[in-house]
Amino acid sequence: MTAPAAPLPLADEIGAGVKPPKRSYLRKHPSVAIGGFLLLAMIFIAVFAPLLFTVDPTAISTARRTRVPSELYWFGTDMLGRDIYSRVVYGARVSLIVGFSVAILASIAGLAIGLFSGFVRWADGIVMRVIDGMMSIPPILLAIALMALTRGSVGNVILAITIAEIPRVARLVRSVVLSLREQPYVEAAISNGARVPRIIIKHILPNTIAPMTVQATYICASAMIIEAILSFIGAGVPPATPSWGNIMAEGRALWQVRPHIVFFPALFLSITVLAVNLLGDGLRDSLDPRLAKSI
Repeated sequence: MTAPAAPLPLADEIGAGVKPPKRSYLRKHPSVAIGGFLLLAMIFIAVFAPLLFTVDPTAISTARRTRVPSELYWFGTDMLGRDIYSRVVYGARVSLIVGFSVAILASIAGLAIGLFSGFVRWADGIVMRVIDGMMSIPPILLAIALMALTRGSVGNVILAITIAEIPRVARLVRSVVLSLREQPYVEAAISNGARVPRIIIKHILPNTIAPMTVQATYICASAMIIEAILSFIGAGVPPATPSWGNIMAEGRALWQVRPHIVFFPALFLSITVLAVNLLGDGLRDSLDPRLAKSI
């Protein structure tokens, strides 16, 4: 007499013992990988510009004016005979410095204003009316107005764009604080006699880092575009400084006959802004718990 066959395992039991392979962070969020790679490439170009077969970006030679791209001049030359490749490579320094500086300074100032306005009830109305007034003016127009009061320099451009971008961060942080201060753990801390600075540092501030980091990436991209616009219209960095906006401004008069003068700096600006935006989108997807569950 044969023994009865053992029961087959249920499908649930089979699936319970097998765990799906975990994907790496970069494979789970490819936009972070692509954006980070492109941004690191631009940072590498900016840092090691003197080693990338460049020449003096301000050297003028009337004998080689408006040369087309060739083996000798990879991106051609401009109206003053300056090498466009060298100017574009060195121009990455201006855009990245402006973008990163504005993102950091605007985030710090906006964080302080947003925390104060969101947690101190009596000051919320006053601060927000000022912020609303600043946000009613487009950032580029506000930056132009501020630059009209100063002379063109990288520092003044950073200051003007930072002032124009602070309201975006302040309003974001304030909205986060308003939702957090009504949470049970914050009310429990208040009922236990915790002081306001301790509540802000321990319970409020950590929860604002993720959304503020994502917002900082978008501000960085926006600052690069605004700097290029300011330089293009002659209100940004001095014309002698190699920046992508200045190069495009100098080449617009010859756009129909020498489009390469405008094309190459515009291409580098587009790639850099795309890289920062991709990085911001990936960080938003990874740092937002609601989006992370759906991925």
